[in-house]
Amino acid sequence: MVSIKIEKCFVGKETAVWYNFSMGKKVEFPRQITVKVRPGREGDLAALAAKELGVGKKEIQSLRVIKRSVDARDKEAVRLVYCLEINGGGEMPSYAPAKRALKSRPVVVGCGPAGLFAAYILCLSGNPPILLERGGDMDSRVAAVERFESTGILDCSTNIQFGEGGAGTFSDGKLNTGIKSPFLPFVLQTLHKFGAPEEILYTANPHAGTDRLRAAVKNMRLELEKMGCEVRFNTCVTDIITRNGALWALVTDRGEIPCQTALFAMGHSARDTFEMLLARGLSMEKKPFSLGARIEHLQADMDAANYGRFAGHPSLPVSSYKLSTRAAGRGVYSFCVCPGGQVVAAASEEGGVVTNGMSFFARDGENINGAILVSVTPEDFDPHPLAGMYFQRELERKAFALGGGNYFAPAQTLGDFLKTGGEKGRLSPTYRPGVKECDLHSLFPEHISRAMAEGIAAFGRKIPGFDAPHVWLTGPETRSSSPVKMHRGGDFLSNISGLYPCGEGAGWAGGIMSAAIDGIKVAEAILDA
Repeated sequence: MVSIKIEKCFVGKETAVWYNFSMGKKVEFPRQITVKVRPGREGDLAALAAKELGVGKKEIQSLRVIKRSVDARDKEAVRLVYCLEINGGGEMPSYAPAKRALKSRPVVVGCGPAGLFAAYILCLSGNPPILLERGGDMDSRVAAVERFESTGILDCSTNIQFGEGGAGTFSDGKLNTGIKSPFLPFVLQTLHKFGAPEEILYTANPHAGTDRLRAAVKNMRLELEKMGCEVRFNTCVTDIITRNGALWALVTDRGEIPCQTALFAMGHSARDTFEMLLARGLSMEKKPFSLGARIEHLQADMDAANYGRFAGHPSLPVSSYKLSTRAAGRGVYSFCVCPGGQVVAAASEEGGVVTNGMSFFARDGENINGAILVSVTPEDFDPHPLAGMYFQRELERKAFALGGGNYFAPAQTLGDFLKTGGEKGRLSPTYRPGVKECDLHSLFPEHISRAMAEGIAAFGRKIPGFDAPHVWLTGPETRSSSPVKMHRGGDFLSNISGLYPCGEGAGWAGGIMSAAIDGIKVAEAILDA
């Protein structure tokens, strides 16, 4: 006999307390439990939950998957791991800003995750901003990227780096993050509300895929416009005007905008904006970042290495990896791994080659790619605040020349890069417009290529076949994060009153989720000012 008492726990959720008098036990809900199942036997999670709790299956009123992951440490006993919430009694905790009136209309610069979520919070609070984006809307952006990949004709304003959604929209749409924040559920709920797949709410390493993220971003922007946000695409901020140390106006390539409050979420590739803000006295400094190349394996090979005899099982997702080591005195690690994806051309300046990774939600491509990055520090460069940025540019231009001057990327098999020899031809590089086989040691400084080589060899000892000779490297990957950090105080303001640096470009985030959360925090700071 089970009786149920409902008690309020916190806004948007209830606690159900179950008293099982026959067993003399009390079970409080919402209750989170973890169960492990063999692939193919995950059909009846309610029965597994009831067994874990020591109650009958009929006593389970509701069940929600909080997180799903794979435990593949034992290749002979791969298991699906489910974290379940039993009888949740409501939705995940959410968040909404209080209604507050600002003295003047704010401007948000940049339509990536930081800018979008900042604009959303401002709209929800009753202060719809002007949202400026130097690139085009999603439809024109997709067309520009496809044209570049097909013809090598680069649009320097609308490309994989610039345009609606920011750089992360043309990636794997990874929504995992290492930061802890009460805003995490809100960001995931919001993306799901606008079209991202439901499983981002519970998978251990959520991803929306480039295709589903594009749709969610566009839908979110359309909602912003309905809420009164004025979105101006193809509008680049070229200068700022200050009076007595405070922001007074923004100068764009389409005219001047009076502005006393601006949130700058310009992304990590807005180099001209960095230079302009530095020239106008914005306080900033060099920061550590990383660079390297994209590595491509056959997805089937990585599945076999990670899942053993369970590789290819329909209940298992395609496998990924996360690797790190120390080599040649530097950190070497994998980054932005894209299972079933492709290496993409991510240039935003004429005469430079940049690589990145992308995959669709289905992750059904033949190859898996990931960046192999080597850490660099401010001490590696001269004292100028933008020295790291100029080094990125130098490397990209060198790659352009090595690739033949037509945006082909320099590439090399691991057998040649590691000087181990061996077979070629088992897989083909996916980078478009194309690749040119080169010695990548001639592209990177010696300390970078040596660290990459030693790191990849170490990864081969962790995952069999990772350093196989037929695997391809395509480079360079230089835009993993911003090379600068713009100073701001506890109120999120820069040394220019009214100007709020925000997101990844300003050096305060590192990925879609952390950028979105930084946008929320800065928007809240604007509302509290």
